Amino acid sequence: MDRAIKLTWRERVGYCSGELAQNLIYQTVSIWLLFYYTNVYGLQPGVAALMFLIVRIIDVLWDPFVGTFVDHSYPRWGKYRSWLIFGGIPLAGAAVLCFWNGFNSSLLYAYVTYIALSMCFTLTSVPYGALGDSLTRDVNELTILTSVRMLFANFASLLIKTLPLIIAIFAPKVLNEETGRMEAVYNTPDASSAWLITMSIFAVAGLSLLFFSFSETREKIVMNASQSADVRLNDLWKELAGNRPLRVLSLFFIITFATMSISNATDSYFLTYVVEANPLRTSVFMWLGTIPAFIFIPLVPAMKRRTGKRGLFNIFIGISILGMVMMYLTVTVPAFHSDFTLLCVAQFIKSTGILVATGYMWALVPEVVTFGEYLTGRRVAAIVTALICIFMKAGMALGGAVPGMVLDWTGFDAEASVQSQTALRGILWLVTLIPAVLMLVSAFVIGRYELSDGRMSEINGIVESRHRND
Repeated sequence: MDRAIKLTWRERVGYCSGELAQNLIYQTVSIWLLFYYTNVYGLQPGVAALMFLIVRIIDVLWDPFVGTFVDHSYPRWGKYRSWLIFGGIPLAGAAVLCFWNGFNSSLLYAYVTYIALSMCFTLTSVPYGALGDSLTRDVNELTILTSVRMLFANFASLLIKTLPLIIAIFAPKVLNEETGRMEAVYNTPDASSAWLITMSIFAVAGLSLLFFSFSETREKIVMNASQSADVRLNDLWKELAGNRPLRVLSLFFIITFATMSISNATDSYFLTYVVEANPLRTSVFMWLGTIPAFIFIPLVPAMKRRTGKRGLFNIFIGISILGMVMMYLTVTVPAFHSDFTLLCVAQFIKSTGILVATGYMWALVPEVVTFGEYLTGRRVAAIVTALICIFMKAGMALGGAVPGMVLDWTGFDAEASVQSQTALRGILWLVTLIPAVLMLVSAFVIGRYELSDGRMSEINGIVESRHRND
């Protein structure tokens, strides 16, 4: 094995197409499902919040089994890449069913379909993450691959944040008495079929991209069949107990995914009720939550070389907090009158910080995999990826449950066109102050990550020397 394996651009694009595919499906769920459940499907915010929490608890139980099974198995089409097909097909089907209201707002149906979607996502995402770890060990190559991967993820996000405009094509039209124009309505039960059509388009596109990713990738660094046979479920907890950088990174994933999930799930409420934006302004504001990725993420390899990992995280976490504070002041200071242009500037700054900080953290996953291999002699990539997914989903559980609970506590009423001041204040906190506090905590956590580039080069050399002597 050569730890300095270089990837071609075709391999990078092929692998990262899987990231685009998964995000077309799962970011739609992360950003829009709570809004769909409360405003279109007809669930109360507290009921939806409880469901999000329960589904994530099920994920925590399910993910370790998937990680262990994937590392233990050896399918004929590839240890990890096979699951892009095995998990991708049911994932696309479950995504469509989540946005179908064929059972008159049945809570049981919502539970069944959302649980199925989450379980199928794990069947795809855990092997997909491990597949990236199997392509190369080279630190610089992994940074480039992660940057491309995050660009693809954010391209998916850009498409997903256009969702109000896409839904508007299929949604019913009503007369706006102020403008005298017919306008599409996407946030009422009448738009249910428009949501289903839109999700079906995204699901088909996502599945096609998973097939493309499968066709363009080949694993290069994996355990052989005899090593795979020794993998057990308790290896997951042994890996976590013995691998301190993994514990630090896992905690960072919890906090940052909670932050992103809270912001993503609440943006639609913020724009609908606080800003009172139309579908076009809603999409523009949400686009500004993604556009910084295309400007700054390609610069991450060069910035990281100048600042180091810790410096990179601290700088961009600070930028994200600055944007959140600006957004809060734009709404609360009377002189600003919630000026939409100022809100867009604040959104751009906030998103620049979040996107770079949370995008680069994925480059650390192969590092903790290799560090575990250095400690134990076994490269259990799927198990480590499953652990990361557990903590990622724990963060998403918080991020999915907290907005629903806050909306419930502050008296949000989906049937009211104008919300109470208490409800509006709760929405504003969810978009600004709560994420700002979480990002401060994340900076403290990631400051404890100890694997510098120099240390990783040393560890990679030791691991490769062992393989040459076997």
